[in-house]
Amino acid sequence: MSEKTILVTGGAGYIGSVCTELLLTLGYRVIVIDNLQTGYLNAVHPKAQFVKGNIGNKSLLARLFKSNSIQAVIHFAAETLVTTANTNPQSYLRNNLVRSINLLDAMLEYGCHQIVFSSTAAVYGEPVDVPIKETHSTNPLNAYGDTKLMFEKILFYYAKAYGLKSIIFRYFNAAGCTDLYGEAHDPETHLLPLILRVPLKQADNINVYGNDYDTRDGTCVRDYVHVSDIANAHVLALEKMQQVKSSIYNLGNETGFTVQEVIATCEKVTKCTIPVVNKPRRVGDPARLIASSEKVRRELNWVPIYTDLEAIVESSWVWHSRYRSGYG
Repeated sequence: MSEKTILVTGGAGYIGSVCTELLLTLGYRVIVIDNLQTGYLNAVHPKAQFVKGNIGNKSLLARLFKSNSIQAVIHFAAETLVTTANTNPQSYLRNNLVRSINLLDAMLEYGCHQIVFSSTAAVYGEPVDVPIKETHSTNPLNAYGDTKLMFEKILFYYAKAYGLKSIIFRYFNAAGCTDLYGEAHDPETHLLPLILRVPLKQADNINVYGNDYDTRDGTCVRDYVHVSDIANAHVLALEKMQQVKSSIYNLGNETGFTVQEVIATCEKVTKCTIPVVNKPRRVGDPARLIASSEKVRRELNWVPIYTDLEAIVESSWVWHSRYRSGYG
């Protein structure tokens, strides 16, 4: 394929780093912009051009677009910590909306009309129908989901008024690692790396928030999708951008696992007992989040490779065992 230049915002983060790795493998030229507030320089592939900064810097964006023929943008950069979303909404509004609008305006000014946007299943809130289709009603429970949904609507208006083409992915629970890149948040909030801290001797137990949900074992059910499969969906979006309309797609495996089932799988993979401490429910945690991904499979020909929870856990265990301190 000819060398296309892709701008990846938030490319030093978990999903951004894996997507960058795949793009480079396929022959794309990749520019990563990240302020390293939550990302890591060591997570940026050495073959990518790295620019430290944030998308709120209009002059920086102007220089980037002016000096590079950028064909498309993959937009990961965002404030994502759900636990602070309602206590500090200003930060979410600034980062997820105001700065993202700056990005769109720079794209239009310099003739870049294609964007793939990283949204979230959090836009659905507490679902009525499971598995969840893209047509399901939206009712975010916090400022994180709200700002993601607001930006989806902004993309709709920019498409209608200015011809901007967008593909929006609503991720369910991203999980797993590649050989080089993995999940290392600070603070860590994702279930799988938190569980694996116990066999790594970095924690004594795993807290389970709520064991009285109306599920098969009382704990929350989530749909886990491997980060490599998410990255592959973004590549398919770039390849098929001209053939499909601007659209929204769920990314999930269409299979739900309870928290207890994930813990049991981690015990099997690591051959360690993982003690559980039961805690009260957290406000805003839906009992079940399971995707219907029929639309993305049909329209983008997306076929996830990692459909088995044990394989997802295994990939995480290999990475976390090798990089015990993450990117530190």
